[in-house]
Amino acid sequence: MDETAARDWAESGAAWLTGHPDGPPLLPPGNAATWARRMTDHIEAASGVDLDGATLLSERAAFTGARRHGACSAGGACRLLPTLDGWAAVSNARPDDPMLLSALISGAPDENLDNALADWVRAHPGAELDERAGLLSVAASSCMPRAFTVPEPGQPRPVEDLLVVDFSALWAGPLCGHLLALAGARVVKVETPQRPDGARYGNKDFYDLLHGGTRSVVLDPREPAQRRALQALVAKADIVIEASRPRALAGFGLDAAEFVANGGTWVSITAWGRDSDRVGFGDDVAAASGLIARDGSGLPVFCGDAIADPLTGLTAAALAMSDPGRGVLWEVPMAGVVSATVPEPWPVAPSETAWDAVPPVARKPLSAAPAPGADTAEVLSSLRIPVP
Repeated sequence: MDETAARDWAESGAAWLTGHPDGPPLLPPGNAATWARRMTDHIEAASGVDLDGATLLSERAAFTGARRHGACSAGGACRLLPTLDGWAAVSNARPDDPMLLSALISGAPDENLDNALADWVRAHPGAELDERAGLLSVAASSCMPRAFTVPEPGQPRPVEDLLVVDFSALWAGPLCGHLLALAGARVVKVETPQRPDGARYGNKDFYDLLHGGTRSVVLDPREPAQRRALQALVAKADIVIEASRPRALAGFGLDAAEFVANGGTWVSITAWGRDSDRVGFGDDVAAASGLIARDGSGLPVFCGDAIADPLTGLTAAALAMSDPGRGVLWEVPMAGVVSATVPEPWPVAPSETAWDAVPPVARKPLSAAPAPGADTAEVLSSLRIPVP
């Protein structure tokens, strides 16, 4: 590994989260921390906002107290498991996941799920796991190289006073919105009553960090008047951020192609690309895309904390702060962003020890995040949209 990549990893906090709990921190492969710093250099050029992208990769762990756990993710919801022909990353993070994972392995009882899942994965090829996970919308994937094209940021552009409508949740999309808000954009977070952002129920300080200074709108697209208000809000936007399958927003009457044709910037964050229905989270996507370190025995361990999320959020923000010269749809697949930072062939030798790794650090939230829907009437009225 070159000196710059090693230094950036050591200073990022992510190396400190990589390795076994009773062993030293390890250097992850590739140059994701250097990539992250390049993204914040672009953001500074566009807005004057000075941040260290490398340290943002591990920031959540500074709030949650997460630590390195080897083949279990820092947050505890994802495991690296051997398959018949390699390795796989399998997440069990959502309330429905135990049921779905039981179905994936043909009905193992919940109380034996962890062992039964490991046994099933060990006895089957990665391709079969991928197929079943896709059918059941399970965040699980074999670890293997895949081809992606990720756009590069272009000429920096200011976003001050631009209206950003953010439909995203969890970490990647909200980090993008947060960075745009720091750059002076007017960011409006949109949720539905049926699906609030699940991160609201996580660490409050971290949620406040990403959402303090934004506005909160809640609209129910099942109600005709609220659906019209939602469509009108998007029509007023300069930038849209979303992390949904394309058909989900199309079901709300929102058309990315039409928005782009009218000159807007549409940022689409996905796990595996807009053409894929597969789901994924930061840990499983990162590991499945090659961002895994190797312990002294050559066995894989997780890198950082859900590192595909912040790496993608930084990339999405840099793209949103690029001047496309016209309307543009920036497609930002988490798997593609990670893959762009990992060398091929993937390293399989034991990783170097990160003796000078520093722990994650946290910025201070600027303000508390608004309650769900706290700004609905104000935002709609200010844009001359009838309040339903």
